[in-house]
Formats: sequence, C-alpha cells, structure tokens
Amino acid sequence: MEKLVSSWFTGKKLPENYVFPIGKRPGNHPVRTCRTIPVINLERACDHDDDRTHVVQEIMKACQDYGFFQVINHRVEGKLRDDAMEVFKEIFELPVEGKSTLLIKDDPNQDHCKLYTSSAHNYDREPVHYWRDVLKHTCSPLAECIQYWPEKPTRYREVVGPYCAEVKELGSRILELICEGLGLEKDYLQKELSEGSFLAVNHYPPCPDPSLTLGLAAHCDPNLITILLQGDVPGLQVFKDGEWIGIDPLPGAFVVNIGYVLHAVSNGKLKSAVHRAVTNSYTARTTAAFFIYPTEDCLVKPAKALVTEDNRPVFKAFQYGKFYNSFVTYIGDINNVLESYKIKP
Repeated sequence: MEKLVSSWFTGKKLPENYVFPIGKRPGNHPVRTCRTIPVINLERACDHDDDRTHVVQEIMKACQDYGFFQVINHRVEGKLRDDAMEVFKEIFELPVEGKSTLLIKDDPNQDHCKLYTSSAHNYDREPVHYWRDVLKHTCSPLAECIQYWPEKPTRYREVVGPYCAEVKELGSRILELICEGLGLEKDYLQKELSEGSFLAVNHYPPCPDPSLTLGLAAHCDPNLITILLQGDVPGLQVFKDGEWIGIDPLPGAFVVNIGYVLHAVSNGKLKSAVHRAVTNSYTARTTAAFFIYPTEDCLVKPAKALVTEDNRPVFKAFQYGKFYNSFVTYIGDINNVLESYKIKP
C-alpha cells in the first residue's frame, strides 16, 4: 500500500525517484491548447450518403495529421459516462483495506484485474516513477472478466459493465469507418485484430511540483485504437511539429488515438501519435482509457490491399503477444520497440 501515490502524497515533498531528467521534465513552460484537433460528429455517419463520406474523410485526415481526434454524438449515454467516471474516482478514495484487495500479488487471477502505481511491469527496475496510480482490468469476454473486477464500490460492476460494452461498440463503429477510409473490407479490423480489450483507469493526485515529473512519459500506445474518457481536468498533451500541445477536455466527448498496431496495418498511412500526461498541483485528475487490441497469436502485418509495387511494406509481420510483452517491459525510449519491426530500405 505504501507504494500507491494516492495513499501518501498529501503534504509531501516530491521524492527524488519521481524527478525526471532535465531533458524530459515538462518544466514551467506554457503549453498552448490545440484548437485544431478534429472533433468528429458521428451522428452524421449513420447513413451511406455524402455526410458519411465526409465523416470518413475527416477521420482519415485526423489520423494522418495527428493520430488523434475527438468524437461527439457517439451514442454512449451521458448518465452512463458520468456514473462510470464517478465510480472510477471512488476507487481511489477507498480506505486502505478496500484498495489492498486489488494490489498486485502472486495470483494468476490478477492478470484480469490489478491496482498498481507507476508501471505494472517495471516498477522495481525503472529509474524514475510516474506520478500516477492505475486500476487495470480486462474487458473481453465481458461475461467472463467481470467476476474479477472490484467488488467495491458496490455498484462498480453494474455501472462499468454496460459502460465497457457501449465503448467497445463505439470502437467497432470507428474501426468500420477507418476501414472505409483505407479502402479495406468494412470488417477487416473487426476480427482477431480487435478481439481483446482492457480498461486502464489512471489517477493522478495533486503533485507537489508538476514541473519536475510526469503522470505518464511520452509514448505511443501499442494496441489498435484507444478511446479515452478525459474527465474535466486537463493534462493530456500530444507532440506535433516539434512541440507539445494540450488537448483540453470537451464535455461529452471521447478522445480517440491510433495505436502502433493500426499504424502497422495501414502500412504507415495512419499516424500513431506521441503523447504524455502532465500533472497539476491543485486537483486530482482521473481518466479512463479503453484499449482495443488483437489476440496474442494474431499476426500483425500491413494489409495486402495497401501494399503495391509502388507502396512496399514498411513493417515486418509480428505476433502481437510478443510485441506487447516487449513494449511493456522495455526500459528506455519506448519508440525503439516498433523501430525494430520496420523493414530497412
């Protein structure tokens, strides 16, 4: 329990093992808010007409220019989103005994649900820790996974179960639109490439010195796509054109970002954006990231329809399970993991 930031942060000076090297600290430099990351109105994609075509074009441009976009009118009901965010926050307000049942132990069932701080795989090896606590649990198959989810707060399962089902459905609709934009069969990304899902609830307590540390360092996600419920506290930043830009929360919206797998399947056509989470000194920030990813045995490779004589494959084929394990256990610049799968010219 003593490792969880949310259990000891109050009134403390920032410990040395949370201080990032000078070149990687966020510092006190103002970061401009990005007003141009596209906001996609999914309601307009309901019919196969000019509006749907325009939505597909907007998504493709966002994926190519940013690797990020936001969606509104997405059919995930507002009360369900609000209730889910409420129970996510309640997890980190539980007393010590409530949290202790979720902490990482030598229990195979904890592959399904675990609470940890900084990073689950590298805490004892990483030179600097992240200023965050995380609840992570698998979400597919939902009927099998839900039994391992937290029993407290008492309504966690009854709220988060339907929430995950609706967000997974949202992901399926977004992937279908991306397939249309790439010129692939509409269900190309719906098979083993998107069979898995897990939820990571990140909690960033108020920090004594946000200029020296990070909630999460610069990285790209290793999966297919991620759907983020931001809450109402800013902290997400994307690296574009040599600078960090902030993505402020948009009420009712989800943030969608492209992962390494979709970057590879699209043969580099769609961008996997570098992003990070910064902290603040005045209020806690809680977010919920829903990750959609392939089966462990899935062979990830550029789609055949996107490979031609003039557009040779950019990536070697790789087994997702091995790639993911390399990603989560790597110490250093995480972008080096994907580089090793690139085909050299």
